[in-house]
Amino acid sequence: MRAISGVLAQFLPGDSPADRVVPPSGFTATLTLFTAAAMAFLAVFALALSLATGRLADRWGNELARTATVRISAPEGQMAAQTAAALRVLETTTGVASARALDDAEQAALLEPWFGPDLPLDQLPIPRLIEVTETAEGFDAQGLRLRLAAEVPGAVLDDHTRWRDPLVRAASRLRLLGWLSLALIGAATAAMITLAAQAALAANAQVITVLRLVGAQDGYIARAFVRRFAARGLAGGALGTALGCLAILALPPARIEGGFLTGLGFQGWHWGLPLLIPPLAGLVAHAATRSAARRTLEKMP
Repeated sequence: MRAISGVLAQFLPGDSPADRVVPPSGFTATLTLFTAAAMAFLAVFALALSLATGRLADRWGNELARTATVRISAPEGQMAAQTAAALRVLETTTGVASARALDDAEQAALLEPWFGPDLPLDQLPIPRLIEVTETAEGFDAQGLRLRLAAEVPGAVLDDHTRWRDPLVRAASRLRLLGWLSLALIGAATAAMITLAAQAALAANAQVITVLRLVGAQDGYIARAFVRRFAARGLAGGALGTALGCLAILALPPARIEGGFLTGLGFQGWHWGLPLLIPPLAGLVAHAATRSAARRTLEKMP
């Protein structure tokens, strides 16, 4: 708590003579504000990316984890018999909660996004699909494949593993990249503010020398720079966060047909997370300026 209080104290009005050491305007002030605002804007999108990919990975995992499909390819005269045989096998398989064959309307709906609404199913050799729902324990996929091969030669089991695992891995890695981007944004912000603080200290070298001659300690001088630059980082972070949230709100709403791109945003309590960005920007500016001020003042004669 003492460390947090010390940091917050830097944002409170300080000693006016010491604050005049730091130029209130100029390129260092502009650079600090612009850097904090731009990085906060990017941080909003990096945070939205991380949260969206997390939701995507959970949804793909949940939707595909307990489902499987049996595809039956057979001559038209044998399709009904093989479908019934496959359903009997599934009904007696341990780990299968339910199984049902999709009707023509459902299969047409599945194919409509690729082939249009007027697909003539009765004139095409389209396999019959059986939707399989697993129990919590699941079933032995290899054993079921052997049973189907023996009793229903035209049946092929797809337990979605080859689809689910790569998708979930890709979404998880994309989420990791989002968090890595946030870390890089913080590091870039610290580097730019460090350069701005060093430039401000160098520009005020003569004033700092005079302050030292009248008895000002380096800690007193450094606090003035830290206070001013931390306030600029906080203000820039608030501006960039506000603009980023407005940009997120301008994105299209989440839609199933839009997939991942229309789901890039915040949902529910996640809208409160961007509020953490401005204080973090202020803390980064505080730490960067404090470190830069100490190093620079130590090198000054």
